[in-house]
Amino acid sequence: MTEALFYHLERRALEDVLPGLVEKSLARGWRALIRTDTAERSDALDTLLWTYDDQSFLAHAQAGDGDATQQPVLISVEDANLNRAEIVFYVGGAQPDDWAELKDLARVVLVFDGRDSEALAGARAAWKEAKSAGHDVTYWKESPSGKFEKQN
Repeated sequence: MTEALFYHLERRALEDVLPGLVEKSLARGWRALIRTDTAERSDALDTLLWTYDDQSFLAHAQAGDGDATQQPVLISVEDANLNRAEIVFYVGGAQPDDWAELKDLARVVLVFDGRDSEALAGARAAWKEAKSAGHDVTYWKESPSGKFEKQN
């Protein structure tokens, strides 16, 4: 059974949260796929992962840049798991085409902006689909301090 984590942003932007989540995934020894809704968002995240920290960067590529199978982190608008990732991050409104097909992953993370009513509605629908597909679903909401807290 795949863990499906829903991260509800309320204070910070995706760009403030995603690098840390990806770093934690790499520390677990997982490859990561970041699935975006548009090529423009993919380009923006590509730049972000190279520049978000003056002291480091996250080695990655976009789909179509070299050999995807060699990438610890791959950014793509496509659902295909070209780098054999154990974790997939869905951002910017991107969602799985079929939750049932994600059963072989360690984790699926859907990050959404709770200040956007369309994103919130999409996340609610995705939650139902993930539950129906048999995933172990948890919901994490950003606290006033900016820390994510598991909700019951």
